[in-house]
Amino acid sequence: MGYIAARVQRRADAEDLCADVFEKIYRRFDAYDSEKAALGTWIFTIARNTVIDYFRKSKPSEELDDNMADDKEVDDRLLDGETLDELAAALQQLPQELQDIVVLVYYDGKPLTEVARMMRLSYGAVKLRHQKALMLLRGFLCE
Repeated sequence: MGYIAARVQRRADAEDLCADVFEKIYRRFDAYDSEKAALGTWIFTIARNTVIDYFRKSKPSEELDDNMADDKEVDDRLLDGETLDELAAALQQLPQELQDIVVLVYYDGKPLTEVARMMRLSYGAVKLRHQKALMLLRGFLCE
C-alpha cells in the first residue's frame, strides 16, 4: 500500500489499486515460481505493473478546472427554450460514449461517480466527457 500510495494522488484510488494487486496475487498464485524470483519481488512487480496500468488508463487530456460551470447551471442554460425533440436530435449527434454518459446522468439519474464506476473510467475522465457532451449539445442546439 505504501508503494502505491506514494505514486497515486488520491487515497481512494490507492486503496482500489491495492485491492486489485491482492486480487491478482490470489488469482495468479499458482503461476508463482520461486526459482525465478522471490515472493516479495513477484508481488512488487504486480504492484508496479498495476500502477503503470492505472496511469495508462486514466491519463487525463487536461487538468480539471475548479472554475468549471456547475452541472446544474449548465443544465439550466442548455434546456432553456429547447424542445425535447430538438434535444433528442442533438443527443443522437454525439458519439456513443458521450450519449451513454448523458443518458445515465439525466435519464437514469446516476451520479458521475457511479457512471465512472459503471464505465470503468476515472471520475475525472467522466466529468470531462460529461462537460464535453453538454458543450457539444449546446453547440448543436444553438446552430
